[in-house]
Amino acid sequence: MNSRFPLPVVLLCFLALVCRGAESPPPISASARTVVDFDFGWRFALSDSPMAMQPKFDDAGWRQVNVPHDWSIEGPFSASYGSGNGYAPGGIAWYRRHFQMKPADRGRFATLVLDGVYDNAEVWLNGFRVGGRPYGFESFSCDLTPYLKFGANDNVLSVRVDHSRFADSRWYTGSGIYRNVRLLMTDPLHLDLWGTFVTTPSVAAGSATVRVETAVENSSARSLTFSLQSDLVGSDGQVVASGTTPPGTVEAGQSQSLVQTLTITQPQLWSPDTPALYTLRSRVSAEGAVTDETTTVFGVRSVVFDPGHGCLLNGTSVKLKGVCVHQDGGSVGVAIPVPIWERRLREFKKLGINAIRTSHNPPGPEFLDLCDRLGFLVMDESFDEFTPAKNKWVVGWNQGVPGHFGYSDDFVDWSVRDVSDMVRRDRNHPSIVMWSIGNEIDYPNDPFTDPALGRDYRPGNPPGTDLVKWGRPLVAAVKQLDSTRPVTAAMASLTMSNAVGFAQILDVAGYNYQESRYAVDHQKYPERVIYGSENTHDLASWLAVRDNPIISGQFLWTGIDYLGEARAWPDRAMPDGLMDLCGFVKPLGRFRQSLWSSQPMAYLCVAKTARLPNPPNDTKMPTGTESWNWPGSTPLFVTCYTNCPDVTLTLNDQPLGTRHLAEAVGGVLVWPVPYAPGVLKAVGAKDGRTLCEFALTTAGPANRIELHPWAPELRADGKDVSQVEFDVVDAQGVRVPDADQELTFELSGPATILGLGNGDPANSEPVRGPAHRVAEGRGLAIIQSSTTPGQITLKVSAPGLQPAVLTLTSR
Repeated sequence: MNSRFPLPVVLLCFLALVCRGAESPPPISASARTVVDFDFGWRFALSDSPMAMQPKFDDAGWRQVNVPHDWSIEGPFSASYGSGNGYAPGGIAWYRRHFQMKPADRGRFATLVLDGVYDNAEVWLNGFRVGGRPYGFESFSCDLTPYLKFGANDNVLSVRVDHSRFADSRWYTGSGIYRNVRLLMTDPLHLDLWGTFVTTPSVAAGSATVRVETAVENSSARSLTFSLQSDLVGSDGQVVASGTTPPGTVEAGQSQSLVQTLTITQPQLWSPDTPALYTLRSRVSAEGAVTDETTTVFGVRSVVFDPGHGCLLNGTSVKLKGVCVHQDGGSVGVAIPVPIWERRLREFKKLGINAIRTSHNPPGPEFLDLCDRLGFLVMDESFDEFTPAKNKWVVGWNQGVPGHFGYSDDFVDWSVRDVSDMVRRDRNHPSIVMWSIGNEIDYPNDPFTDPALGRDYRPGNPPGTDLVKWGRPLVAAVKQLDSTRPVTAAMASLTMSNAVGFAQILDVAGYNYQESRYAVDHQKYPERVIYGSENTHDLASWLAVRDNPIISGQFLWTGIDYLGEARAWPDRAMPDGLMDLCGFVKPLGRFRQSLWSSQPMAYLCVAKTARLPNPPNDTKMPTGTESWNWPGSTPLFVTCYTNCPDVTLTLNDQPLGTRHLAEAVGGVLVWPVPYAPGVLKAVGAKDGRTLCEFALTTAGPANRIELHPWAPELRADGKDVSQVEFDVVDAQGVRVPDADQELTFELSGPATILGLGNGDPANSEPVRGPAHRVAEGRGLAIIQSSTTPGQITLKVSAPGLQPAVLTLTSR
């Protein structure tokens, strides 16, 4: 990408590029790369067995599970657990997987890759410890090669997970092997894991320069002569550029880094509106055969953060219209099938969102793949704390005595390696535009302090200068691996961070809830790039971005309700999202849509009392319910969110007046309306021409259940899911907004119910059924396929309601 941050100048090896035509590639070696899915066939026990790493340990009675797997979401939830983790249990558990290796695999190099285990993972193969990771959000790998057995011999992979200190986070983390696992089998001469790095240092409409850095590793006992071929493939499958290095030598047990420069003519540029992707195909060859081949997806785009002009994408100014998101998926916990994230991200697109902040940890690789494909600008974040620890609330949010353990215990030994692995794993994603080394590390007195805080200074706390002490090595580690993107942090106290120099070690400064400092800090630090890294939902905080060209954008707290950081039992989630735990868009989301979407929209919600914001300092949003079911002739206040110039409100086709967007207060229009049953409708218009409509209809008595699948067909791969909305409706099919019946779920066919939820943050029912209540007349069932194709039938019933039957097909 283009950037004001310089490209790396230190290379292990530089080899000249030799262009080649359409000649036939060398044959593929029998020992070339194979990827084995290790998600299936695990045995699991939620207990600590000190000898479970031994191959002869008897695990025949253990439960059979597939991963990703999160045992915390299975409950039971209880007030005896910490509020920070959503009152979910933790514990110590073991996973074991038995497998065999073909004799032909002898001599190949075996790498186990685990995308995420929460937390304190330790891994053994056949009784030998092969690796582990304390940080539960980090992907890591283990070399299995020395300890593998071949032929009919049984190999036993054992993973111990220690989440016994379950209140170790300020939000829900889940427990277990909650991301994917795979075994990579390669020739001893292979491409290094995460060793390929693609950048586009020069981007123009007519051509783009693509820089490819590739690490080739020789795990054999002898030196080898090799060459590397790199092909750039367009979305149509055609090779658009190609190059091969001349023969080189890599010594036994060593790795060598090669740099190639390729040119794409008339490139398709990646952006949120046009997320065009290319694929790099890398082939390393030796002795006349291809010994390894990988593919790397990338995008051609330039990103520049400028102190006077904000964010420039492909030379054009763009505002980051972002949201912060945690990684749980409601009723499925943190073991999230890809379609759940895809549905949520597509809803974000409809709301006008173009940016995501991964709060406050590296996400799963599949999430970033979706951001690449769907077009989101991503701030990839590493940590929520340095050391010592932040407060971890147990009884309730900001209540009682907090715990003080977590990642801080491992920060000194692991943080540089963890942030480095985050960058190496994720740096080819075109969606990523910033690396964040931390969230609110500078929160006053939690734990750091400084005299600049005035009356709030607590001299007994760790000094704020430690922010720089711990932050500098992280910045250096990021820049060593990727100097094309800026390093940032989301700061809670610029008063302290400016005073101790923490903000000054960053390329881009993230301001959490400190819009009032934008102008004064820009004047004091004119070369500083400023953006809102965490912001409230009110209009004033957005206008501080929209109307100020120097501010790059903002990230709302938060995009989706998330488990944990709970106020007090029975609330298990933070309810401040644009969507609820089921992914249903809330009125708050529709308000954001009115500010950020370019598509005409109008939306109505209703409350008994008027609550208009008082800009610019009032951050409380008007609230309401998406319902036109009220008792008697209750006097109501109808709120309309719209981006249309004019909105006319009618009740049962009788006009109640026209409001103009120009007269909106806090971005909203409000009508006082005495309740009468029927149809309340908003018509958005411009110059007398209707652009859109939205209606609320009075629902009659609950009559039946309806099922609405997001995907009626599934892949029979054991991983795909259909997200099925279940609604309680009246005889005319109108959702009953106050329905709260308990429904019973019966599933037949090759599938399972992975999760049931209703979006209520205080709901503590089991997520796997067979019964679950609706909230506001609806909920969501997650149906997961097995590896067997066939018809799947879901029947949902409740006393006094007509049942619903849905048939899905798994192929």
